[in-house]
Amino acid sequence: MQHALLKRLRQVVRAESLTHAEVAEKGGSSRTRVTAILNGNLDNVSTDLLIRLLSALGYRVKVSVSRIDSAA
Repeated sequence: MQHALLKRLRQVVRAESLTHAEVAEKGGSSRTRVTAILNGNLDNVSTDLLIRLLSALGYRVKVSVSRIDSAA
């Protein structure tokens, strides 16, 4: 899930021509941390932080869980 969120975050940053500092300020994080995240370093990065960054940029994250019907 984290890699899907990271992929989308990178797309948003690129599409909106945002600097790492702008993302950090809006998301309440440091520029150093945002740079590490956008470079693919997800060590000690929670899914919550990725969602918070996307939310701060005006995006909503939806997670869906559904039951798989058994074929047996």
